[in-house]
Amino acid sequence: MNTVVAGITYRALLGRRRIILLLLLPAALIGLAVLLLLVGGGDQRSAVLLMQNFAIGTMLPLLGLITGTGVIAPEIDDGTIIHLMSKPISRPMIAQTKFLVAASLLALFAAVPTYFSAWLLVRNEDGIATGFALGALVAGFAYAAVFLLLGVITRHAVTIGIIYALVWESLVGNLLPGARKFSIQQWAQSIADQISGSPFLKTDVSLGFAVPAIIIVTAGAVFWAGRRLRAFSLTGDE
Repeated sequence: MNTVVAGITYRALLGRRRIILLLLLPAALIGLAVLLLLVGGGDQRSAVLLMQNFAIGTMLPLLGLITGTGVIAPEIDDGTIIHLMSKPISRPMIAQTKFLVAASLLALFAAVPTYFSAWLLVRNEDGIATGFALGALVAGFAYAAVFLLLGVITRHAVTIGIIYALVWESLVGNLLPGARKFSIQQWAQSIADQISGSPFLKTDVSLGFAVPAIIIVTAGAVFWAGRRLRAFSLTGDE
């Protein structure tokens, strides 16, 4: 990890309007948890549904899109990436550092609020809070890598990312049993199910598939992003 690149990326991402979205989505999750408590919905079934449908199913992929594309796509669009690539820093190192920044932000804005919201509803019952938080953390690595790669290979990363997050992850991945194996949010739920003993949490994807899939997708996407950065010339052309 290059600390200079990391510092520049943190300042650029957290100083823009994206910080508002990074805060709004976790705030919405916590607000929903508080609302459920007020209406008497502080039970395991409600907690699991909230974690599956909002924390993992909606908030995590959208935050992954915001951070994953946000760490590099704006720099490519406005040409400032060229100044960074003109420095004596390897292109793979730039990609790896950008990934680590996105992953750390997902840990803070996705995994932590997920744990806190589940804890508000059911405390530590059956490991629900811990399971979903760990699932969000690990799956967040995959989202960060995938959306980082999108930000490198196309100028339409946000549009494609939204389609992927809303159509494939939220719709196809939930409705078609065969497609669930290839859904990152389903991998997150598989990890949560492994840790949690709640009878309300059942997944179709085995842990033996989910963990290797996350590792392969994460490592492969970061590696590919580094390779693609090597194709950029100092004039900004791919």
